[in-house]
Amino acid sequence: MTPKQRANLERLLKPRHVAVIGGRDAETVAAECERIGFSGPFWPVNPKRSHIGGHPCFASIEALPEAPDAVFLAVPKEAAIEALQKLNAIGAGGVVCYTAGFGETGSEGADDEARLVAAAGDLALVGPNCYGVINYVDKVALWPFTHGGSCPGYGAAIITQSGMLSSDFTMSQRGAPFAFMVSAGNQTLLRLEDFVDALAERPEVRAIGLHIEGLKDVQAFERAALKSLSLGKPIVALKTGTSKLGSSLTVSHTGSLSGTEELYDALFDRLGIIRVSSPAQLLETTKFLCVAGVPRGRRLAGLTCSGGGATMLADYAERLDLTFTPPDATTSANLRSLLPQTATVSNPLDYTTPIWGIPEKTRPVFDALLAQGHDVAVIVQDYPAPGLDESKQWYRNDTLSFIAATRTQGLPAAVCSTMPENLDAETRNFLVAEGVAPMQGIEECMAAIAAAAWHGARRAEIAVARPDPLLAPRPEGTPQLLDEASAKQRLAASGIAVPGSRVGSGADAPSLAQALGFPVALKMVSAKLPHKTEAGAVRLGLSSKEAVAEAVQRMKADVVAFNANAVTNLFLVEGMVAAPVAELMVSIRRDPQFGLAMTLAAGGVLVELLADATTILLPATRADLARALSRLKISRLLDGYRGKPAASRAALLDTLERLAAFAGDAANDVAEIEINPLFVGVRETCAVDVLMQIR
Repeated sequence: MTPKQRANLERLLKPRHVAVIGGRDAETVAAECERIGFSGPFWPVNPKRSHIGGHPCFASIEALPEAPDAVFLAVPKEAAIEALQKLNAIGAGGVVCYTAGFGETGSEGADDEARLVAAAGDLALVGPNCYGVINYVDKVALWPFTHGGSCPGYGAAIITQSGMLSSDFTMSQRGAPFAFMVSAGNQTLLRLEDFVDALAERPEVRAIGLHIEGLKDVQAFERAALKSLSLGKPIVALKTGTSKLGSSLTVSHTGSLSGTEELYDALFDRLGIIRVSSPAQLLETTKFLCVAGVPRGRRLAGLTCSGGGATMLADYAERLDLTFTPPDATTSANLRSLLPQTATVSNPLDYTTPIWGIPEKTRPVFDALLAQGHDVAVIVQDYPAPGLDESKQWYRNDTLSFIAATRTQGLPAAVCSTMPENLDAETRNFLVAEGVAPMQGIEECMAAIAAAAWHGARRAEIAVARPDPLLAPRPEGTPQLLDEASAKQRLAASGIAVPGSRVGSGADAPSLAQALGFPVALKMVSAKLPHKTEAGAVRLGLSSKEAVAEAVQRMKADVVAFNANAVTNLFLVEGMVAAPVAELMVSIRRDPQFGLAMTLAAGGVLVELLADATTILLPATRADLARALSRLKISRLLDGYRGKPAASRAALLDTLERLAAFAGDAANDVAEIEINPLFVGVRETCAVDVLMQIR
């Protein structure tokens, strides 16, 4: 995005005047602008109509009173390209291109999309193949369908690649406050990261929700996400298209690359982005962040008027590593003096129905529980359905007591219904106005709080030690496999420990082994043997010259049977390495979108058996490498398990840092490295088996 396009995006997001070009769809946009309350000049362009939406039509773009800040374009493909040329020529701001039939249709559409971009010039172009933009704050709806949603003066900016999903969001009955809704479509010119970059600066935007099918520029997205993070605007992401079928549908829908699940997880973790698995959870999480904010930690106070509600709160919290701090002695004594005898002092607290709805009794109880010190407060309330209002005031009484108690303590607060539908619109709006998040569903509520707390902690970590930016993708090259001896020589030169070794012919191998010291491992040196074990190209624990000589002959025969073209008369003789505390698999590969990615996993035969792995994007800080290690189940072995000695995490982290630096050095031209296993010992690590491809 050029500086001129960025300036025009600002005009589009907050336009003084709007032009619509088209027929029936332009009529809808006129109605939606009226619905939301747009009061600026509205200029339809249609040579065949006298009026659209009660506004007089202009016969051509050239006839407009001045260059419009925002345009909604809904005409056939060729007419759309011609209109963009004219709009750019007169100095218009931004254009929502509702027209489809471009890159999402294949190669022919891609050519037309290139023509579209050329015609757009300096315009801020949204789409094509998109629904558009709704600005709830300034009351502008460049939108081709009936829309819903509300804004109390602030809210979330939701940016999606799916038009219908964005429309569904506006119609949701979740009470989430919206500031902006953007359907980005094909992202031909303006991409998700451009909207994140611009909307993060808006004071009325408190959080950003993303629906991502694919990213076209991961490095630019990283810059925008880190900017949003630094401005205190959490990002919540729903990533779709990670299945094989989903990926193919993504390409056919918007022409985007889907990417792998693990790489997106690594990217989101790197940037402090909260990942959710459903549209409902995206709305619940952004709602909590916008209304309640980011909590200081994971300590909860829970209030219910039901033992079942208290149990469900506790169950979900435990799964999410949230803590309901038990009442201390002082708090317990205060609560016992205030609660009915039938109540049990606990957190979450069932304050029981005898005092339900009686403010002079509930408020002291709520104050007593919250005074102990917590990070978030939640009360479970399922309001009666509309039309069953006789008891609503009793619910509202407890809500008011809860609001007053949480305000006294300065706590982020949520009223949570057990069933998602059991918070009516009037109650949701009331709670938002009071700064309390109306959360719908206990599971959704707990997940949102846990995510918000994780984001707060991750944001603090990134502020202390932000990794260097992701490396830009490099031109593709044909990967070339190095033989293991050459690969280990390269790693050893970078300070990574490898077994002591000698290289020589089959005839020399027994003498080399004796000089090295028994027992030894024997491996055939060949660039055509990426996986030696299945080819019979490895022998371990050889303890004599005779055993080595016999292994040479048997190995040659086995490799001939496996792949005669892979046979060589060159052998790597290595000293056997002492048994480690743990074995890891460490790999680094170069992805065309994400750059270098390191995967850590349980090593040896456990790689596929346990599927215990985590991925981190490079470059990474030492702290991030340590965090990644801690996510592995096998990490417990490193600390010494059942009386076994602990491994040197410092030595392991030294090795990982050196390996990452080696792969990141352009002079090494690394396409892939796999060390399996990496022996992690009490004092040092050792790369026992290495596969390396260069380009």
